[in-house]
Amino acid sequence: MSRTKFTKQQKWVVGSMSSGFMLENMDVMFVSFALSSMIADLHLSGGQAGFISSVTNLGMLAGGVIFGILADRIGRIKTFNYTVLLFAFGTAAMALANDIYLIYLLRFITGLGAGGEYGIAMALIAENFPKKQVGRIASVGAIGGQLGAMLAAVLAAIVLPGNHWHALFLFGLLPVVLTIFVRRHVAESPRFKQQQTKPKVSLKAMFNVGRTGYTTIALMIMAIVQIAGYFGMMNWLPTMMQQKLNLTVAGSSVWMIATITGMSVGMFVFGSILDKVGPRMAFGSFLIGSAVMVYGLTLANSMGTLLLAGALVGFFSNGMFGGYGAIISNLYPPEIRATANNVIINVGRAVGGFSPVVIGMLMENRSMTFIMVGLSAMYMISLLVMFTVPGLKAYSTESV
Repeated sequence: MSRTKFTKQQKWVVGSMSSGFMLENMDVMFVSFALSSMIADLHLSGGQAGFISSVTNLGMLAGGVIFGILADRIGRIKTFNYTVLLFAFGTAAMALANDIYLIYLLRFITGLGAGGEYGIAMALIAENFPKKQVGRIASVGAIGGQLGAMLAAVLAAIVLPGNHWHALFLFGLLPVVLTIFVRRHVAESPRFKQQQTKPKVSLKAMFNVGRTGYTTIALMIMAIVQIAGYFGMMNWLPTMMQQKLNLTVAGSSVWMIATITGMSVGMFVFGSILDKVGPRMAFGSFLIGSAVMVYGLTLANSMGTLLLAGALVGFFSNGMFGGYGAIISNLYPPEIRATANNVIINVGRAVGGFSPVVIGMLMENRSMTFIMVGLSAMYMISLLVMFTVPGLKAYSTESV
């Protein structure tokens, strides 16, 4: 990709979409880092605290539908700016929140914006690049999300020691700057302008009986597995590793860094494989790799093997994330492209986001090996479903 000469429009699309994913994930991760301080300060119960992430995921699902439809009808750029402003101000307003119900409202608002952004970004990438490059470009955008998690960790390390969790959320205003650049430098693609003359397609079209309806359900199942694996491992594996190998918090933090690094590398490699040999080979190899490496974590018996296993789990399990946007963008017509991306991924977030709850319940009376075998089985189910998705076998890397 480094040898490819991009147009000015393409450069701005890559930069703005990657920055959007980075700032969105930064905002979402603020809650994860500030949660213990919020619980102590506001005297929250475990159930109240746990529902914060759930209400955010519900907001993402609603926002995905609303802003996906808007993006397909009134324009990608205008709607993208709406989503960024919404999750930016929703996050920043948390600096004034001292009531759990106000926090729920603000996190739902933040979720609305964050859930709407994904499909718009993927539609912009698909409409500004030839199909043979979409996998890699979509993966670059997804890598931006991992950088956002790292940025959130740095800001949390600086701000939270003084129990200033309110101040941490003020950094949520940073995405506002992004909207200024996007408004000035990114234009609607000729492809989108052409589709404006075509009849509008309703949300129901995604669920028509036949190939399209089955494709939607199958991709939702794959997205649920993807998100469930990610949230489950990122929430509980550090704790499991601390118990298994008697690691300190610092040791588990090093494991997290290795895992996130593996994720970023995996995303870029996956995108390259997708563009060169197609989605069946790309998803097939990464889903099998995920199943093997998740179980392989149970065999780690030292810090060195744990770091290696963590990096490989991150490489395979989350390396696929950018690929969903690439294939969805090319399996659905342009008239419903942003909506399809948002609905499928945000159903994955809403359902798969409950995996930490399930894993937490299983940890009370089941072994780590039992849980890891269950996660491995999920990836194999996703593999079987992937091979049945209509359109993937005939997927080519020719320009749309």
